Amino acid sequence: MAKRLDLKNALQTIKDFYYRNQRIPSLSETAGIFNYSSRNTALYLLNKLVETGYMTRGTKGRLLTTPKFHDKTKLLGSISAGFPAPEEEELRQSLSLDEFLIRKPSATYMLEVSGDSMIGAGILPKDFVLVEKGRTPAPGDIVIAQVDGEWTMKYYRMENGKAYLQAANAKYPDIYAKEELVIAGVVISCVRNYA
Repeated sequence: MAKRLDLKNALQTIKDFYYRNQRIPSLSETAGIFNYSSRNTALYLLNKLVETGYMTRGTKGRLLTTPKFHDKTKLLGSISAGFPAPEEEELRQSLSLDEFLIRKPSATYMLEVSGDSMIGAGILPKDFVLVEKGRTPAPGDIVIAQVDGEWTMKYYRMENGKAYLQAANAKYPDIYAKEELVIAGVVISCVRNYA
């Protein structure tokens, strides 16, 4: 008799693999993870996860995660950053950081920050910025830009109808393109890990 599929535990195992490797396991890997003797059994499991909305198939049949796949973080309340305030811990809701931070998943990517030119904006070396490509920048937005063949992250500024880039650190000069300024995306969030 065939062993009954425990979808909840299987999903958690697939999530563990995904968060370690930043990808869904292949059919062969899935079969190996669950000690399946057949790739067809692994395919059945992955198809069940598609049917239940945890994954979807992209172009060329590649498996992609959906917002339902990602665990939600519990929002327990608010905290005073000024004077101490008494407040009981209460579960307000759960939220997915992906859903909270990313409005257009297919147009959003992440970059690790190096350098200190944006420290005045609260963006430090080793932080991660989420970038939305295809978005038209407004003056004051922080952008990822290619200036005369070099990549940088700076404030997008306009002066007399001409765009230039400005650091958030006084030791860096403003950047005016000699030949070409291409905006690759607008920074929509900054993420820092304190651990």
